[in-house]
Amino acid sequence: MKRIMIPQLRPSQPIKIGPYTTSKIEILDIIKSWIAISIAVAIAGLIPNSSLSFIEKLIFAGITVGIAFILHELAHKIAAQYYGCFAEFRSQDFMLILAILMSFSGFIFFAPGAVLIAGPVGRRRNGIISIAGPATNFAIAIVFAMLLVYVNIPYLVSLFTFGYLINAWIGLFNLIPFWLFDGKKILAWSKPAYYGMLAFGLLLLFSQDIIIGLVG
Repeated sequence: MKRIMIPQLRPSQPIKIGPYTTSKIEILDIIKSWIAISIAVAIAGLIPNSSLSFIEKLIFAGITVGIAFILHELAHKIAAQYYGCFAEFRSQDFMLILAILMSFSGFIFFAPGAVLIAGPVGRRRNGIISIAGPATNFAIAIVFAMLLVYVNIPYLVSLFTFGYLINAWIGLFNLIPFWLFDGKKILAWSKPAYYGMLAFGLLLLFSQDIIIGLVG
């Protein structure tokens, strides 16, 4: 979920979707990463409902972790393209294979790929592009919590609760102020923005019972 600046990278077979540009390569890399992440989570036993079949766990993972990953990366891409930059996601196939292999031990380290950016990105723009990812995860967490208002089916309650927690966790994880993580770029741009996002993420993660109780 980190990004690498590669000025020489250009899209192959560009596809326009409204004001934004993608490519067949990007679409395939996103789908490939989504599937690999879902398989890894299903194998690792991270799904809280142990009574589900493997296919059910795969769907469960795709809806929760998969959506968290896809929308996080698309948020970076859309923010970068808003500023006129080239931005496309590229998967890291070795890391996808490694995640699946590690999942058999019950532990996963996710580094599925990155949004590669080329263009006029200064400290402020880079901070805004970076904050778009965690902010999207926190927004998705709130949506999952709100969905709990309308359900009392155990499977859906488990699904939405896990979706809430995983998005809060992924948003916080990406706020680590180190290396190529989003947090380092946000902190370099604006300390108030960084600490505000960090505080909000911690509130979501550690007040889960209160927040889910309020909406549910």
